[in-house]
Amino acid sequence: MADAIAVADVEIPVRITNGHGKSPVLLLCDHASNHIPSGFDTLGLTKKDLQRHIAWDPGALGVAREMSRLLDAPLVESCISRLIVDCNRPLDAPDLVPSLSELTNIPGNMHLSESEIAERVVLAHAPYHAAIEALVASRIAAGIPPVLVAIHTFTPVYRGEERPWHVGIIHDDDTRLAAPIIAGLQAMAGLCVGINQPYSPADRVYYTLERHAQAKQLKAVMIEIRNDLVTTEQQEKQWGERLARILGEVEGEVL
Repeated sequence: MADAIAVADVEIPVRITNGHGKSPVLLLCDHASNHIPSGFDTLGLTKKDLQRHIAWDPGALGVAREMSRLLDAPLVESCISRLIVDCNRPLDAPDLVPSLSELTNIPGNMHLSESEIAERVVLAHAPYHAAIEALVASRIAAGIPPVLVAIHTFTPVYRGEERPWHVGIIHDDDTRLAAPIIAGLQAMAGLCVGINQPYSPADRVYYTLERHAQAKQLKAVMIEIRNDLVTTEQQEKQWGERLARILGEVEGEVL
């Protein structure tokens, strides 16, 4: 797995891969990149800090890209670090632009004005969600109601507490998609599967799916993989294959 997601000289806030894929699945990667755009320096952090989960979801993009390839599914990824602005948070969230992430202070995010925060929303948050909205609308118009699947990773230890789950399935009251995925994962030997663990929608981590799926009554699910299980390209591909296979198996039933 690469240490960082490379971005060209011109800042690219969002990237769509396989936009005309035939699968009803629409893959989303809110925290794909740890890239800090020019003009923000490193937000006062070290390069080592920027490799940590506070800046992105390590391994998530590699898994999502493999799923996109195997399923022939579109993938929308944010190309800017969650430390600039978190695309998976509502605009009124206190951690939309975090000044503290886990136990780490973010000096470059301290004491920002409303206009400075608004500039960051325009830079990354707004274009990411506009891209998703456009894809959802075009697929509905084409008679292919999308099934939204957000790919994330989580740390094995959070604020000193160990997390035993290998993978977590996050869902709201609509379990049409979550239930068969949970069943498929639980049938795999050796996997510890969390149901609304280590997060749930009550933790305000479900914003992207609330915004794009709930209002249109689209099927949706968030998949969280423990990031020590996707530290290599081979592991990313293995998890991508595993999840693509499960989605393929449920396609005829619920997609």
